[in-house]
Amino acid sequence: MLQRSLSYSDFTCNAPAGPCLFRMSLLKNIFVNDRNQRLRSIEGSAAAERAAEMLCAPSALLQLSPDDARTVVTYMKPHRVAEGVTFIREGDTQDTGFMMLVLDGEVTIETIVVSRTQPITVTVLGPGSLIGEMGLLDGEPRSASCTAISNLRCAILTREALSQLLEDDPQTAAKLMMAISLRIAERMRENQEKLKMYAQLTQAMNEEINALMPL
Repeated sequence: MLQRSLSYSDFTCNAPAGPCLFRMSLLKNIFVNDRNQRLRSIEGSAAAERAAEMLCAPSALLQLSPDDARTVVTYMKPHRVAEGVTFIREGDTQDTGFMMLVLDGEVTIETIVVSRTQPITVTVLGPGSLIGEMGLLDGEPRSASCTAISNLRCAILTREALSQLLEDDPQTAAKLMMAISLRIAERMRENQEKLKMYAQLTQAMNEEINALMPL
């Protein structure tokens, strides 16, 4: 049994080639055995297989392969949220360390915009949607509030579990973080296009107003 976390020195060797290769082979076997044990723990689970399928679907992280998704699922925990519960609050700085994959149910995403005191609904998300991935990576305050509009069944990946995945399986963890980053970048581009459209609409409205009410 390993009594400490692995470090870079475990992957280097000043000894002759024979002992060094033996150590590398041993470490590889440890990683493979741990991964296989985790995968066996979800074998036969319809819920885990469904979560893996959703995780690598276009609505979530398309860049992950089915095998990568199954590995990530072994680090996630099942979770339920009752109807009407706001489980993420805009501006929250304390509870930012998790990402949620919706398996069943629907969630409203709301935010408070400038000059308004009541939140507006941005969108409604259903099964296969990811929520909270930005907070998982950067730990910054939540950018919107999320409320269950029906009973939710979901899978949670915490920052601690992500760190464990990074230690156990760096390659899969890197693929996961790259997929999340690409998803965030895509959403930012979509928001930029919306801002351009709103700016064009505002300009068109101003021109019409000026035409109707010349100075």
